[in-house]
Amino acid sequence: MTKLEQIRAAESRLLLSTYERSPILFVKGEGVHIIDEQGERYLDLLSGIGVNALGYGHPAIEAAIARQSRALIHISNLYYHEGQAELALRLTERTGLDRCFFANTGTEAWEGALKLARAYAGLKRSEGTQIGTKFLALDQSFHGRTFGSMSTTYKAKYREPFGPVVPGVEFVRFNDVADLRAKFSSEVCAILVEAIQGEGGIRPLTQEFFATARALASSTGALLIADEIQAGMGRTGKWCAYQHYGIQPDITTLAKPLAGGLPLGAVLCTEEVARAIHAGMHGTTFGGGPLACAVAIAVIDAMEKDGLLQHATEVGNYFQEQLRNLAARHESIVDVRGKGLMVAAEVDSAELGKLVVAEMLKRRILINCTSDTVLRFLPPYIVEHAHIDTAIAALDQILTEHTAHAAALSAGGHQRG
Repeated sequence: MTKLEQIRAAESRLLLSTYERSPILFVKGEGVHIIDEQGERYLDLLSGIGVNALGYGHPAIEAAIARQSRALIHISNLYYHEGQAELALRLTERTGLDRCFFANTGTEAWEGALKLARAYAGLKRSEGTQIGTKFLALDQSFHGRTFGSMSTTYKAKYREPFGPVVPGVEFVRFNDVADLRAKFSSEVCAILVEAIQGEGGIRPLTQEFFATARALASSTGALLIADEIQAGMGRTGKWCAYQHYGIQPDITTLAKPLAGGLPLGAVLCTEEVARAIHAGMHGTTFGGGPLACAVAIAVIDAMEKDGLLQHATEVGNYFQEQLRNLAARHESIVDVRGKGLMVAAEVDSAELGKLVVAEMLKRRILINCTSDTVLRFLPPYIVEHAHIDTAIAALDQILTEHTAHAAALSAGGHQRG
């Protein structure tokens, strides 16, 4: 029995059945490649679902881990350490917000944002503003898998097995300004958006919808909350995707690439919103620990030193251009969209989406398919043109073979007829 077979057998006995894993055992990573137990190299265009922003084995991350692990890995939030204020300063300067709370994950950060919105609504009511407790979320949204996050996530498959979910959430049709206006009222304490939906299919908000959400929230004292867990921290070529719109939220959440592979999430808010929280209302055991903060600081500094925001924009534009050229040759690609290195190619069937992911894996290229038909690319920010060319050539071959196979089946059917 191989090592992979041993691990699969052990997991089948010991773990909850929450994942459908591909039968590959990865043991090491270098740059944009991840390496299996046989020494085979895979081009990773998914980067741990948007986490490994600097790829694998980046010297800045390795140095920060080594240095901080020798000094202090964990203390409780009952005491000070050097990292939180330093990291919070970097994040507030880059997001345009004022205060920060550190969590462990994206879903915990989103839970914190929801709690902050409800607490702020309560504060405003105590000061005489008539505002309710309702959340408006969007069709196809995805905000996480804990109860509040799940309750504001659109797809029923994420919510229904665990019902009843947290009450007080209503969903608005994506980019439908009229529906947003119809559902907004003084009962709403916050409008919840992703500037570019991730799990929902790399779908950007329109300028009109985002601006309307901002205006409606401001008109009553409700909050605009932007989930930047997948789109933030430079993936779209700016620190936050909402910055492409020139619109400032009251609260935002960050996670995935924040600490380059270590668990770390963050909630950022305005000084005004921060009035709603005082000591004892919220907390965490592990969030914002010394090790994670040290690595996040190193990630931000490396991104700026190496010009990776500009690089993400330039290589992302090249990637979309090559995908559009591919779409011109293959009718099965029905749309190409995205921003920076958050890129999607939508195909015309769920069957083809699954096929492409499987065939790319055979060619040792990692991508995934979200919303059934959307091929999602979230490569490390250090990806180069040559890596994009490799992926495009593989996609071209797969789609050509698929078209030929479909034509052969069609011809066979006509002959039998």
